[in-house]
Amino acid sequence: MPPLPAPDFSLAGQVALVTGASSGLGARFAQLLAGAGAQVVLAARRTDRLAGQVAAIEAAGGRAVAVAMDVEHEASVIAGYDAAMAAFGAAPSIVVANAGMNARGLATDIAMADFDQVMGVNLRGAFLTAREGARRMMAAGTGIGRVILIASMGGVRPLPGLTAYSVSKAGVIMMGKALAREWARQGINVNTLCPGYVETEINADWLSEPGGQKMIAGFPRRRVMDATSLDGAMLWLASPAAAFTTGAVIQVDDGQAL
Repeated sequence: MPPLPAPDFSLAGQVALVTGASSGLGARFAQLLAGAGAQVVLAARRTDRLAGQVAAIEAAGGRAVAVAMDVEHEASVIAGYDAAMAAFGAAPSIVVANAGMNARGLATDIAMADFDQVMGVNLRGAFLTAREGARRMMAAGTGIGRVILIASMGGVRPLPGLTAYSVSKAGVIMMGKALAREWARQGINVNTLCPGYVETEINADWLSEPGGQKMIAGFPRRRVMDATSLDGAMLWLASPAAAFTTGAVIQVDDGQAL
């Protein structure tokens, strides 16, 4: 029996854009995609915070550029894509809508300004990022594209004290399905990745506090993940290996939601 062909995870020749790339998961996703051969656009509100990430990718032999992008504002998103295309001479064929934020607080206590900002960044921002990316992919006419939305296990299971966050991420999950249906005939695959709790510099202090430790003790494996935990799912969804996967919701949470 001849050997079976290996799945193709190479991103050579692709341009990938990652929002919220200045730290945490966004920085990891950018490094991962660059390592697989993509030219990577790192997007965030402040480009000075991206300089170190760009330098690390280039030191490893990759190509990367930083662009300013505030995902809440359509004009900023469009300008960021314009800058990306000017830098690499092609539209991104891989878009990772990762930018997000949180505002802790019970529903009876949270300020509406905080609620609106969570929705603005997590839901509106993901929509604007995905829509502008799809427009550029369609204009390029290659018939191939990957849009990966970063939601959360909070989108499928309500998290205590995180109603606004959980609602926004549930919206992202439905958005992914709707966009996948709408863009299917244009060859654009839209999938949603739902991580569990991943330790980053943003939440490390809270996870070490009594409340965080109590939560971790309730997880089946009594641990949180690290940024590398999503590598396999991200690389698969971005690559030719996922050619027949669209509209999927991939939950990578180490069983935390069980």
